[in-house]
Amino acid sequence: MSGKADSVRTIFLALGANFAIFVAKLVAALVTGSGSMLAEAVHSLADCGNQVLLLIGMHQARRAPSPDHPLGYGMVVYFWSFLVALLLFSVGGVFSIYEGLHKLETHEPLRWPWLAVGVLVFGLAAEAFSMWGCLREVNKARGNRSLWRWFRDSRQSELIVVFGEDLAALLGLAFALAAVLATLLTGDPAFDAAGSIAIGALLCVVAVFVAREVASLLVGQSAEPVLHAALTEFVRAQPEVERVFNLITLQLGPDVMVATKAQMRGELSGDGLIAAINRVEAVMKARFPEIRWSFFEPDVAD
Repeated sequence: MSGKADSVRTIFLALGANFAIFVAKLVAALVTGSGSMLAEAVHSLADCGNQVLLLIGMHQARRAPSPDHPLGYGMVVYFWSFLVALLLFSVGGVFSIYEGLHKLETHEPLRWPWLAVGVLVFGLAAEAFSMWGCLREVNKARGNRSLWRWFRDSRQSELIVVFGEDLAALLGLAFALAAVLATLLTGDPAFDAAGSIAIGALLCVVAVFVAREVASLLVGQSAEPVLHAALTEFVRAQPEVERVFNLITLQLGPDVMVATKAQMRGELSGDGLIAAINRVEAVMKARFPEIRWSFFEPDVAD
């Protein structure tokens, strides 16, 4: 349960930071006429909408199982996460590229460029704070794995999305700051336009990576490899189990389903066999609280 609360806290932290940054960027974009700044304002607004969608998805995932959805609604968070990736690509990335191309044609000069610089520096500080909060939760989950390995293995779609957004936001702000400073130093607005295009390309790349990871979860993916291996070893080590033929896991939002096929030790049958299976499932759920459903099939061959 703490993992769910931590994810919600991380999303609210990112939402607060992005809304403050959006307001500052929008005012600066309207005053200065900067294409990079306008692209960043739209990016921050899209991020705010994305985080609201993630909160909606996490709320819906808590609904109780029903006859139509006997394993619950945990996977609904993957739908919303995938929608967020699409919005990051379309609203953030494509608009930024369009705005940059438009600025290349019009060559509008910047007004009050130092205001844009100040807002971008503020944005970098706020996004760094948001990323710090996100990385705290990521580090809890990834252990000694690299960030890239965690990104590929993680089943926490909401954390994947927030991490991708924060990373894109930090890099996008750096691009925008470099573009505005280059325009300020040279007087050539083409640098500002190029910054907007670079931000758009960055958002599209991040969106594709995030969508790829979430799509695997949406289709149906096993639990993290580390958890799957630990479960297999744990069941094998139980005194009632002679041999594990197969152990299948399925990640369902914050919950996990486990289906086990194993040979039981001794000549158990009837009530004795049922009691042995129930004990194995009970200790497994106690050891791994993320398991919500367990199906156990005793057999003598795979």
